[in-house]
Amino acid sequence: MDARQLRHFLAVAQTLHFGRAAEQLSMTQPPLSQSIMALERELGAPLFVRTKRQVALTPFGAQWLPHVRAALDGLGRLPEIARQLRDGETGKLELSFVSTADYSILPTLVQRYLALHPEVEITLSEATSDVQIAALLEGQGHAGIVIPPPGGLPERLSYRRLLVEPLVAAVPESWVEAGRLAHDGERLAPGALVGAPGVIFPRRSTPAFYDLVMETLTGLTGGARIVQEAIQMQTIIALVSAGIGVALVPASLRHLARTGVRYMSLPGEGPYLESGLVWRTGDATPTLRRFLEVALEPLG
Repeated sequence: MDARQLRHFLAVAQTLHFGRAAEQLSMTQPPLSQSIMALERELGAPLFVRTKRQVALTPFGAQWLPHVRAALDGLGRLPEIARQLRDGETGKLELSFVSTADYSILPTLVQRYLALHPEVEITLSEATSDVQIAALLEGQGHAGIVIPPPGGLPERLSYRRLLVEPLVAAVPESWVEAGRLAHDGERLAPGALVGAPGVIFPRRSTPAFYDLVMETLTGLTGGARIVQEAIQMQTIIALVSAGIGVALVPASLRHLARTGVRYMSLPGEGPYLESGLVWRTGDATPTLRRFLEVALEPLG
């Protein structure tokens, strides 16, 4: 059967008159009757009871009618669905992100995007920069928010900077209360972290961020002494809360409030961390093109 036969059946079912149905379909009655009989043979059951005076649906035909209506309605929506998919108004978007983005640019970007394209199904997954870059190179996902590696990204990937923010120190609240750290309000005094143990993430996950933190820690502590590593920022902050050591984190981590942790500005002009969006060059789906339009607008 095809859509034409289904429309023939629907017209007869609605009018219960072959002549009026044929006129509605802009055809003559004999071909319409032949089309219905061919459909009945294919289905293996009659759709209509025909007498000289009237046409009526059989119980089988009456039960099949709503399914035919739904199928034809679906066919009628296909052109509009195709347009929406083509223009990125519906479909899927797979976006990965580093944990620091969860406290800075990610919520704003997703909120902006979904406000414009609420019909898009967006899948978010947290991953370190190295995992995201490897996945994109293997054809997985659409885009990612990463901390760019030293030396830049592979040529197959495009990149645009989204955010540059200062690093701050996450320190145990107990150390501050005990007078262990010299400070002026919310800013650490020069030399306040000398000898302090540090908590950091493995270098393989985000080399550029790791090198920046280690260089800064070395300058602030008189020689970085790392006592614990953890991949997730939430875990690092939990270790700080437990008094294990101090950590240098992006300023947006202030949004991650945790008992036992104080975020303090670094002495002098602190270092800055860059985050940005990465995607496969020349491989932007319609939904990704729409996301790029939103992501590359000013955040202010």
